[in-house]
Amino acid sequence: MFVVVGATGNVGSTLTSILAASAGAVTAVSRGRRPIALPDGVRHYRADLERPESLSGALAGADALYLLVEGAGAHLDMREILRVAAAGGVKRIVLQSSQAVVTRPDSPSHAPLHAIEDLVRRSDLGWTILRPGGFASNAFGWAEPVRSTRMVAAPFGDVGLPVVDPADIAEVAAAALLDSSHVGRTYELTGPALSTPRERVADLAAALGEPIGFVDQTPDEAREQMLRFMPPPVVEGTLAILGTPTGAEQRISPDIAEVLGRSPRPFIAWAKRNVDAFR
Repeated sequence: MFVVVGATGNVGSTLTSILAASAGAVTAVSRGRRPIALPDGVRHYRADLERPESLSGALAGADALYLLVEGAGAHLDMREILRVAAAGGVKRIVLQSSQAVVTRPDSPSHAPLHAIEDLVRRSDLGWTILRPGGFASNAFGWAEPVRSTRMVAAPFGDVGLPVVDPADIAEVAAAALLDSSHVGRTYELTGPALSTPRERVADLAAALGEPIGFVDQTPDEAREQMLRFMPPPVVEGTLAILGTPTGAEQRISPDIAEVLGRSPRPFIAWAKRNVDAFR
């Protein structure tokens, strides 16, 4: 049995569907805070990573676990989560981490994920670690202004990053869960090319078939907006990556192509697939 923790997210929902179509029993775990639509035959289990004991029923009899932690996982007892997983019979774990664990090792916003990776590696479970860069799906944050005003405001409009399609992350996660040859591997997941916010807005306009204006935000304007839903250390870490990415953060990783045998999807593919959210 496969267990997907974080099954309502951009990666987890797609991963659940892939596993349901290609594997045996699948359990989708979420905190139950929002409705969840699941493929036929997938069991839904409500649990909270902040209460590791709540995972026991989901993990009993499981073979492999996909683990997504919200934010940076600063408040999680990862040792206890791993203990509960092993007690339930889990043999392998695929952890979704972040590229910033290695590109920003001194950043307070990602220090907890670094510690979680270390614990996973030192556990008795067969592990695979995924380190995606920026998500194409972060563009959902532009959906409301695009719908209402056909405008987007964003900082660092001409700074490129190789944003990754969550569907590609899900496919790599599925490969790692289904094939034990990925045990002990760490994969950095990026898109196929650098893409600036201005270029991504142009791609959304092309998918929508209507023009969308772009306004450059100052860093302070972006900070004020982001602080409404993100803690200060995460805001500062995010602005640093968006505004002054390192060479490693702009590198195009070969790992998706290595695992999947094809190139990563470009942002325009994500935009076309999700254009209804912007209408």
